[in-house]
Amino acid sequence: MGGEEQRALFRRWPAGVSVVVAQTGGRKAGLTVSSLVSVSLNPQLVSISIGREASIFEVLDEAGAWGASILAADQARLAQHFSRSVPPLVQWDGIPARVDQPLLLEGAVGWILADTVQRVDVGDHVIFVGAVRSLEAGPGQGALVYLDRRYAEL
Repeated sequence: MGGEEQRALFRRWPAGVSVVVAQTGGRKAGLTVSSLVSVSLNPQLVSISIGREASIFEVLDEAGAWGASILAADQARLAQHFSRSVPPLVQWDGIPARVDQPLLLEGAVGWILADTVQRVDVGDHVIFVGAVRSLEAGPGQGALVYLDRRYAEL
């Protein structure tokens, strides 16, 4: 039994889809994740698990803060865009980031801004625990989930 069997099993379990964005030193990166978790209500904490090889890793690790946009049912295009390795110069072409907060994407079900308060090294990933700075419900409807290598609308 190995990592591939684990990956195959978890593909059979639906997971919510978010886009995490971080920015530092003039660099801005985004990544589609299914690992956004509410960790604690008091204090308000959330976490994400990011592979060390992920395109966002270095920016996220240096930034100390990040935004998560919980994607609506009709936002599969955004999920696909941020799941690919896109050169930084074109990653944001045509992407509807909010004007008031460029770490967040327009039209989402909801948004979270978090400050990293703990970084936990776990195998080939790092769990970033974030203190919730703000959260807000968005206009998006339904939910986008990832199941068996494809996005599905709920």
